[in-house]
Amino acid sequence: MSRITPVRLSDILRKLFGERRAPAVGTEERAPESEPDEDDVDPFDPFPEPVRLEITDVFDLHTIQPREVRAVVEEYLLEARRMGFRSVRIIHGKGVGVQRETVRSVLARTPFVERFSDAPPESGGWGATVAHLRADGVADGVKD
Repeated sequence: MSRITPVRLSDILRKLFGERRAPAVGTEERAPESEPDEDDVDPFDPFPEPVRLEITDVFDLHTIQPREVRAVVEEYLLEARRMGFRSVRIIHGKGVGVQRETVRSVLARTPFVERFSDAPPESGGWGATVAHLRADGVADGVKD
């Protein structure tokens, strides 16, 4: 059985680029104020703050962690509806169908989704799902 040893990013950079040189005499080097202490950076989650995404009628899930897909799709649908989109295309990929089923389970229990289906072949086919949203006064939120 192998064991994974945590490695600090600074150690990897030091191996690649060598030690950081001291500033020249008479100059003062200051780290940017927003630079986190290297001990505070988690190498497995270097961007711990939420990332803001532009909401369009197409959402590609390839950049989303699988464990976060359900919550992200729920939020995306709420925002897409708020922005007035009547249909959206969610790209989940072809794979073995796990993400597709997750997306479709969210769509099936979202009250303002009228219907959904595979995208047309030129728009991803069974690797994407097109959902049609109601614009009427159905309450926001997702059914529990």
